[in-house]
Amino acid sequence: MAKTKKFVKSLNPNETLKRLYKKYPDAYCELTHRNPYELLIATILSAQCTDERVNKVTPLLFETFSSPADMAKAPVEKIEELIKSTGFYKNKAKNIKQCCQDICDKHDGHVPKDVDSLVALAGVGRKTANVVLGVAFKIPNGIVVDTHVSRISQRTGLSKSKTPEKIERDLIALVPKKNWIQLSHQMIFLGRQICKARSPQCESCPLNSICPKNDYQ
Repeated sequence: MAKTKKFVKSLNPNETLKRLYKKYPDAYCELTHRNPYELLIATILSAQCTDERVNKVTPLLFETFSSPADMAKAPVEKIEELIKSTGFYKNKAKNIKQCCQDICDKHDGHVPKDVDSLVALAGVGRKTANVVLGVAFKIPNGIVVDTHVSRISQRTGLSKSKTPEKIERDLIALVPKKNWIQLSHQMIFLGRQICKARSPQCESCPLNSICPKNDYQ
């Protein structure tokens, strides 16, 4: 018997949140860190790099430079040496050093807790700012949109937008503010484990029966 396709326009946000929470009740940021400074630097390093690789680099990096002041005074060549395996290391090293210098000069050595101050730091965009605010300070400033969140949002019909900024706005309009922080972690877990870019494991997905990409008999 030939398959007939029945596509749902988009997922029901409430049902989506319920299923994601059931599947990943303890989803969390997988970047290893002990404080806002370490999370900020680790997030900068995670651009175009896996969290797994970043977590292999940061222990020695933070042992060597344990504070923004230490990093700001470090020779950029030494930072490059320690972060080389994360890719784009020259640009990252320059940004990290300048970022820490700005933290020392403008914020008394403390990572700021507001989005405007964070995005003014070298190497920090809105995604990084949202990670730091949400994870380190528990402030739901927005929804972190990485490649996983972007892909899942588009596949499920939660957003038809193409840019992270527009996808974030679409999700914010659908999801209660109290769920913003956890939603990012849950969608990232789903993207890494099940809803993969090239070979999604739809049969294992908690959203399978309501996903617009699903074929029904």
